[in-house]
Amino acid sequence: MQSKNKYYRFFSAAALFVVAAAANITSAQTAAVLDTVKQSDVTVSNVKNAETESAGAAAAQSSSSSSDWTGVYIGGYLGGNFNRSSANTSTVFNSSGYFAASSVTAINSSGAQKLDPNGFTGGATLGYNYQSGRFLIGAETDFGALTGKKTATTTTVYPCCSPTSFTIAQSVKTDWIFTARPRVGVIAGNALFYGTGGLAVTKIDYNARFTDNFASANESGAINKIRAGWTAGGGVEYKVANKWSVKGEYLFADFRRATTTSTNLTAFTPPTAYPSNVFTHSIYSKNHMLRFGVNYHF
Repeated sequence: MQSKNKYYRFFSAAALFVVAAAANITSAQTAAVLDTVKQSDVTVSNVKNAETESAGAAAAQSSSSSSDWTGVYIGGYLGGNFNRSSANTSTVFNSSGYFAASSVTAINSSGAQKLDPNGFTGGATLGYNYQSGRFLIGAETDFGALTGKKTATTTTVYPCCSPTSFTIAQSVKTDWIFTARPRVGVIAGNALFYGTGGLAVTKIDYNARFTDNFASANESGAINKIRAGWTAGGGVEYKVANKWSVKGEYLFADFRRATTTSTNLTAFTPPTAYPSNVFTHSIYSKNHMLRFGVNYHF
């Protein structure tokens, strides 16, 4: 570019000298014209430099307007918790036991129940992001409360002994949830689109009870323990200010099937024990969570 400018000045000056000679222009007038050419060249150069600086400033401004997500953040969230649980109560036939064979079949069929304890969730979040260009990787952990309890009750007539019947009642609730998850995402302007998945932990409270009106039979079982499972989901987070962002996300959590057995069936008055009729109780708990939150970035 500098070489082209030199040639431009040289030929411009030569042309002016020719014109001056042809027009009988004085040397003073010629010098004035040459000075005008130099000033014009400087002006063109300054304009080009200004354009370059302006483009650089615009690029810098564009770069600074892109959100920097790297760093630690804390936040909170609120949302809905939609639990989908499958509960099951069953027993076995024993010739020395309490039940007829047909009763065992009826109990096992009636003992499969669906429970959907929907409610709310809310908690706190701690995480770290690392941004590289348009891509982001990070880790996030959160702890929150869950609400919702559901009880399912089924009453069935004994096939052997109508009109007497038995009743199976099962209930489930979860009070809290903890997750620890990596996050991977793509940044578009001030928005982050991410996927996530990892560990989920909760405490499941499940209770089951069997009763009848044939001989006042009674049996119960329970699972009250902390369960580890897995979670996966995704969401969108948006920087509304330099240090603040809002997000919406969906998480699915699967806590697998938990099982317990009991041999505490009794019937008649005074109560007679029938330990050979072993009962099996189980619960398979899954959570669908839709959460909205606010994060502060350090």
